[in-house]
Amino acid sequence: MIIQRVVLNSRPGKNGVPVAENFRLEQSTIADTVQAGQVRVKTLYLSVDPYMRCRMNEDTGSDYLQPWQLSEVADGGGIGVVEESKHQNLAKGDFVTSFTWPWQTAAILDGDSLQKLVPQLVNGRLSYFLGAAGITGLTALLGIREKGHVAAGANQTMVVSGAAGACGSLAGQIGRLEGCSRVVGIAGTDEKCSILVQEMGFDAAINYKKGDVAKQLRELCPGGVDVYFDNVGGDISDAVISQMNQNSHIILCGQISQYNKDVPYPPPLPADIEKIQKERNITRERFLVLNYMDKQEASVLQLCQWIQEGKLKVRETVVEGLANIGAAFQSMMNGGNIGKQIVSVSK
Repeated sequence: MIIQRVVLNSRPGKNGVPVAENFRLEQSTIADTVQAGQVRVKTLYLSVDPYMRCRMNEDTGSDYLQPWQLSEVADGGGIGVVEESKHQNLAKGDFVTSFTWPWQTAAILDGDSLQKLVPQLVNGRLSYFLGAAGITGLTALLGIREKGHVAAGANQTMVVSGAAGACGSLAGQIGRLEGCSRVVGIAGTDEKCSILVQEMGFDAAINYKKGDVAKQLRELCPGGVDVYFDNVGGDISDAVISQMNQNSHIILCGQISQYNKDVPYPPPLPADIEKIQKERNITRERFLVLNYMDKQEASVLQLCQWIQEGKLKVRETVVEGLANIGAAFQSMMNGGNIGKQIVSVSK
């Protein structure tokens, strides 16, 4: 069977900026027959995520991420529909997902590696299982619950950097649902800031490209910052940490401003910021959602309930066509999208 697939064409270099040309679309084939325990699937949606930048390097810098290999098919979160099955728990027409879905139009996969999806849980919006009701939503929810120490009625202020991104836009809303009394986002355009406030219920948002971030934080968080959901690192995080309260908490989700730099993860803080962190007893522990998969099922059901009730607003940037996945990746790394970046492969 003839298919199309996307392979890693070149590496941007440890300190390089990824471009669409780092990926290559090519024609390939898969077997015509399905073996016992396998299924043939048609790919519907693929997820494009910031962590994938690390997989473009020969050394990902992480013990849980494997590098993509040159001229080999890339992979990540994906959703598809079963077209043929020789697996006892999967039937033709089932919708399934995996964290290691190959970037190709169709594939033969081990049925045990797939999770069956229930479209009704997300009002039929299957792509949500790659975002708000998937690993992105789980990262936001479990990050807040496990590392944020949010307590209803405690009058806590949360700041979210990268707040218009896939995880940040959910984290601010979940912080509110979990009990934060004030939520402030940091994003890179006036449009994004407007969406955060008017659509997603943030109390305020700062365009970090305009004005003094530290000054705006002091004005918008007069009682200091109790919880910081950190997606970006760098100068923005330094400004937030400087205004965090005693015994406050950093949820170390991502460091996208540092992904094109050859630095360890998590990147070390500047000496003056590290001093503040230690003196104020601010927790800054690495958070990896995969360590909390025992809580996945209950957490996904909670996310789906909030979606169904309209309490969790979801934004997606959908790009049509497998051929455009490299451009979608480049756009995401440049901060060009709002919400989750999804590639629709076939309808």
